[in-house]
Amino acid sequence: MQPIKSFRGAIAEASRDHLAVIAEIKRRSPSKGDLNVGLDPARIARSYQDGGASCLSVLTDEKYFGGSPLDLTAARRASMLPVIRKDFSVSLADVCDTRIMGADCILLIAAALTAAELSEFHRFSLDVGLDVLVEVHSVDELERALGIGATLIGVNQRNLATFEVDYTIAQQLASLIPNGVVKVVESGVRNGDDARALRELGFDAVLVGESLITSKDISGTLRGLLVQ
Repeated sequence: MQPIKSFRGAIAEASRDHLAVIAEIKRRSPSKGDLNVGLDPARIARSYQDGGASCLSVLTDEKYFGGSPLDLTAARRASMLPVIRKDFSVSLADVCDTRIMGADCILLIAAALTAAELSEFHRFSLDVGLDVLVEVHSVDELERALGIGATLIGVNQRNLATFEVDYTIAQQLASLIPNGVVKVVESGVRNGDDARALRELGFDAVLVGESLITSKDISGTLRGLLVQ
């Protein structure tokens, strides 16, 4: 297995100067359908690196997103950036698979796990060397994440049931996330104006997929999100 790179550290370092971008490799989505089905993950990863991304996010779920562990492996080998496996991790086996396929960070979705599972999977992920991005959608989920000692929290503005984006969620949760926790916004970041507003709220990074993967100038679009 490849040595792990610090996903959280890359965001924390970049965010001292500008909003960090976690650039996502995503073939399709349940809400938008096909985005870039025939993409070359290695080429996209290099474009993201050239554009100034701090980290990569790679969808490995096949059923809903058309992804594959091979996409993650190819992206990881093609760039120097740390990578998060974006998938529905619901067992300790999923944590092990994430480490084996070469990811540096795992996504744990608070809404998909019981309090006991979230705590156990978070602890086990750290034990095997992975960083953990805990995804939350509400005050209650944020409190659960902080309660298990999460130091990397992603606020997802998209409702997982309706797929609609609620731009007030980031505003509601921003001030409740304490200093020392790396703060990420997921979903709904369309352009530099969105990025600037989130930076002003105190977020360290944005995770962006659709607006990048469908752009005719990926590196240029990404650079427009690196607001100070």
